[in-house]
Amino acid sequence: MPKPITAVFTPEATDFLKSLAKSIRQDFGISIRKLQEGEAVSNFKKLVNTDGIYEFSVNAPNHTYRLFAFWDTRGPTATLIVCTHGLDKKTQKTPPQEIKKAEQLKKQHFGN
Repeated sequence: MPKPITAVFTPEATDFLKSLAKSIRQDFGISIRKLQEGEAVSNFKKLVNTDGIYEFSVNAPNHTYRLFAFWDTRGPTATLIVCTHGLDKKTQKTPPQEIKKAEQLKKQHFGN
């Protein structure tokens, strides 16, 4: 039996989610819950050319919100999806500095 998936949030990710409208927070919550239940999530994808960084995306009128994350499979009883931070993305391209920030937070998490 696979290990359960637990979502954990950095303080910055929590602040980002709290800053969003309730409907947007709920959309992120639904996606995270589905992922934890082992379901495929269409708005969760690995970012290419990154060090294992993923993003949840939620579309709203004139906005696309992104929540960055990475996997931590080291735990003996649970796999973590660590949500690092988010942004209100106004262009198609994810800003490289946001990807670097997520990669840096991942390195800190793993003690590198």
